[in-house]
Amino acid sequence: MVRFSFAGHQLAALPEGALFWPARRALLVADLHLEKASWFARTGQMLPPYDSQATLDGLTALAGQTGAQEIWCLGDSFHDQDGGARLPERARALIEALAASTRLVWITGNHDPAPTVADARPLPGTMRDEAVVDGLVLRHEADPADPRPEISGHFHPKLRVRVRGRQVARRCFVRSAGKLILPAFGALTGGLDADHPEIRRAAGDGAEALVALSNRLLRFPIAA
Repeated sequence: MVRFSFAGHQLAALPEGALFWPARRALLVADLHLEKASWFARTGQMLPPYDSQATLDGLTALAGQTGAQEIWCLGDSFHDQDGGARLPERARALIEALAASTRLVWITGNHDPAPTVADARPLPGTMRDEAVVDGLVLRHEADPADPRPEISGHFHPKLRVRVRGRQVARRCFVRSAGKLILPAFGALTGGLDADHPEIRRAAGDGAEALVALSNRLLRFPIAA
């Protein structure tokens, strides 16, 4: 876990694609896209139905490793509005366990503006459109017009580099003076190049891609 500074706060980027906020003992993740495989199955594209379990297993493990007291999910936690209704019982049990041991907050996204469940059992945790925590705005999609420092997701940034003649893609964080964009945490998510015009527009001038390793943080300037 390697710490870095953002808007006066010490944060830590984790190789798994999560952000840890030591002062609050908070774990922040974005774009879980739970039940994406079952959504594709409804259209006839059959994928292994284990993405939600894998994603929540990973989140549970990180919560334990970091001793997190808060978990903030920054939008698109479900792949669609009805994703919660399709959650397998084992996956739901993991969410319930996380909510019992931490303060679990769901920020809504464009894929899941208001997740529902078929049997009327509400998802544990608190749902918010966005939040301001110790001066940092937590929302799903970055707002270039908002001057306040902000942490968001939405774009699934990845960095593509050539290593020994081969192209390698790694999930990355994108940081500028006032914006911090998290990679997708979900087990079944793609990614957008970190230097994509939409990411550059969202992050603003001076943005850089951060690739978290276990013992260091690699920084790559993003060309204007």
